Amino acid sequence: MTSMRERMLAGEPYVADDPEIVADLDRAARLVERFNRSPADDPQGRLAALRDLLGSVGEDAWVRPPLHCDYGWQTHLGDRSFVNFNAVLLDVARITIGADVQIGPNVQLLTATHPVEARARRDKWEAAQPITIGDNVWLGGGVIVLAGVTVGENTVVGAGAVVTRDLPPNVVAVGNPARVIRPLQ
Repeated sequence: MTSMRERMLAGEPYVADDPEIVADLDRAARLVERFNRSPADDPQGRLAALRDLLGSVGEDAWVRPPLHCDYGWQTHLGDRSFVNFNAVLLDVARITIGADVQIGPNVQLLTATHPVEARARRDKWEAAQPITIGDNVWLGGGVIVLAGVTVGENTVVGAGAVVTRDLPPNVVAVGNPARVIRPLQ
C-alpha cells in the first residue's frame, strides 16, 4: 500500500497527518527556526543552516531571513540567486529556482493545492504541483506564484502580480492574474 508521503511526492491527493509527513514538517520547523534566528554577524553559520534546510543551495546564493517553508528539502536554489525578506516557500512539491534569480520581499511560491469540493477539504485531502523559476528571473515584491507554474528564463514579474499560469521566457508580466505586457529584448 502506498503511504501518504509517497502519494504526496507523486503529486497525488494525500492527507497530511501521516507520521512521516509530520516528521518532515517538524524537521523543517526546527531548521527554519535555526536559520531565522542565526546571527547577522555569522554569515557562514546562516549559510550552513540554509544548506541543512534546503534541498540544494547554489554557489553564492543568498536568502535573507525570515524564511518560511513546509519541508525545505523540496526547494532548490540556483547559483547566485537572491531571496529577500519574508519569502514563503510552500514546498509540498518541488520548487526549482534557477541561477541568477532575484526574488523580492514577501514573495510566495505556493505548490499546495486543495480540492474545490467541500467534503474533500473537510476530510483534509490536499495535493501539490511543482513550481519552476527559470534562470535570470526577477520576481518583484509581493509576487505570488501558484502551483504548477513555470516562469521562463529572463522574465520579469512586476510587484504584487499573481502568477496563475506559465509565463514564457523574455517577457514582462504584471497584474492579477499576471499577464504579459511586453517582450524583453
